[in-house]
Amino acid sequence: MSLASRLRAGAVFAMPASLTHARRDDLRYAFRSRADFVLLAPEYAQLPRLMGRNRFNLIAFHDRDHGGQRGQGTGASWAWENFAKLELAPREGRTLALLSQPRFLGYWFNPVSFWLLFDGDNLIAAIAEVNNTFGQRHSYLLSRPALAPITADTPLTAQKVFYVSPFQDISGEYRFNLSVGADRIAMRISQIDGDAGIDTAMSGPLKILRNRDILFGALRRPGGALSVVMQIYWHALRLKLKGAAYRKRPSPPDAEISS
Repeated sequence: MSLASRLRAGAVFAMPASLTHARRDDLRYAFRSRADFVLLAPEYAQLPRLMGRNRFNLIAFHDRDHGGQRGQGTGASWAWENFAKLELAPREGRTLALLSQPRFLGYWFNPVSFWLLFDGDNLIAAIAEVNNTFGQRHSYLLSRPALAPITADTPLTAQKVFYVSPFQDISGEYRFNLSVGADRIAMRISQIDGDAGIDTAMSGPLKILRNRDILFGALRRPGGALSVVMQIYWHALRLKLKGAAYRKRPSPPDAEISS
């Protein structure tokens, strides 16, 4: 059974991900980390007992955490509204899924989440929701010409318009490579800005999320999204100590999504 079919059948997947981040400029800096993602189709998901939907639990998915302004999102309905810009509407055989880090004991933060739209078994469009640590979000609508299937060998581009890090310029473009398979996901995001930029990647196996996985994940990486935020601040401090120049935060883009 394909990944999209399993999502429509209600499956919820865990993705223990390996993350890499590397800076390409005169100040070289790189690190590796790990984080726990969940892949689900909000319309169909049958959640394990230790995962809540719009309610407190050990881990949880809240619709308001995604789509639209931070904390005021409308989840899947917002994603469909924006996929409509590509003339993509809900219909038989289309599956909308979300890849994201869940809340852990009520705390939420995601540097990036992905809405994934499948037509049959093919990934045909995506939305990358990018959050910074200043309470802001901007999203990028991604697709190929004529809505051709998205594969690992078909990079998708978008102009960078959003302030993510105080040590990066808002310039250049993003290049996304998305590989979504039946049992593994691998994603790469590169900021291309002349000879400078950032390369980030995350990858991991997909397996059905069960209560024991939630418990073991909490023991293996306690803190969930809070530990991710602490890592961001730690690496920001190290960059500052290395002499990285600080860029002041501008106002966010007027539009909440671009392509």
